[in-house]
Amino acid sequence: MKFLIILALILTLTMANEVALQEFTTGNNLFTAAIYREVIKENLGNFLISPFSIQTVFALTQSGAKDPTATEIRNKLNLPETSEKTEEIYSAILPTLKGNEQYALHTANKIYVKNDYPVKEDFKNVASNVYQAGIENIDFTQKTEAAEAINGWVQKQTNNKIHDLIDPNTLDSDTRIILINALYFKGKWVYPFESYATRKRDFYRTAKDVVKVDTMQNTELFNYYESPELKAKFLEMPYLGDDVSMVIVLPNEKDGLGFLESQVDKVFTTHNFTQERVSVSLPKFSIENKVQLKKMLQNLGIKTAFTDEADLSGIAGKKGELAISDVVQKAFINVTETGTEAAAATAVIGIDRIGYFGVPQNFEVDHPFLFYIVAKQRFVLFAGRVTEPQSSVQLNATK
Repeated sequence: MKFLIILALILTLTMANEVALQEFTTGNNLFTAAIYREVIKENLGNFLISPFSIQTVFALTQSGAKDPTATEIRNKLNLPETSEKTEEIYSAILPTLKGNEQYALHTANKIYVKNDYPVKEDFKNVASNVYQAGIENIDFTQKTEAAEAINGWVQKQTNNKIHDLIDPNTLDSDTRIILINALYFKGKWVYPFESYATRKRDFYRTAKDVVKVDTMQNTELFNYYESPELKAKFLEMPYLGDDVSMVIVLPNEKDGLGFLESQVDKVFTTHNFTQERVSVSLPKFSIENKVQLKKMLQNLGIKTAFTDEADLSGIAGKKGELAISDVVQKAFINVTETGTEAAAATAVIGIDRIGYFGVPQNFEVDHPFLFYIVAKQRFVLFAGRVTEPQSSVQLNATK
């Protein structure tokens, strides 16, 4: 038996339960640092990941998992401590994933199930009531047609940014269920960069290796913070709508990214930003990559779900019949003078097993940097780094 879970997302949210929200945000920040550390072990260049996407896929998975499989998933991905609390927080978050007249935000969930396959009613209820997922039968033995239908749906939901997520060769007579969440975001800067000010400027890939890249320029009031401990500057640039923002983390030294990443757990936390007038020089950049996550998640301690000891019997079958065989994510981001467009898709694949107006601060991004996109409540939606802006596409970045 096989099942896949796929999603693409970026989001905003509001929630009445501030305590639960803060606990979830703290967990999200911790997991972001943990998965970032795993990615940089095998990737030396540009990359983009969506930690919230990974958490959401496994949040749905744990709803059909049983102890100790479920406990391990929740603990190692820093999700709430019980299935009930996890489902409660997601039932509050997901309905808020809607755009407005100021930015585009679209989310959709769907489950493809093999004809006549008996998914358990409790899991279907959670998928429908918590994750808002519709259910449709499909013939996975017609693998080419099935993959085309699924990938076409994903492309449509992500404004044609995520392509070919499902390989037809992963579908066969053992495939039982595919769970999908897609989300698309496109936002404009509150303070856009004027295109006429963009010009070629030096970018130091290393202290001695310099290239010319298209660099945007602007001077406005931004949230700004300097960390002596991390030897880095933080700049937060908001998108229209006041729900989503991007944070650029720039090492003080041209070769300072390694030191910054060695303390990355201190990056994705709350910082004491102050509003200051900042002169910003930021390269335009675009990243598209595919990251294999199975080994990274195993390194973080999610192990049982990948073995014949996995208990996913809350989804279907008995203990040991379903186990996760692979986890992969595709992500896309494009940052320009007007704003940002971003999407991500994560797949979990299972197999049969039995205000200050003085002199502006200077924020010249002319060497490798780290960035992340957060919702208003400080969820990290996307995180990544740029070591060379003009090297825009890296497919199969991590194996």
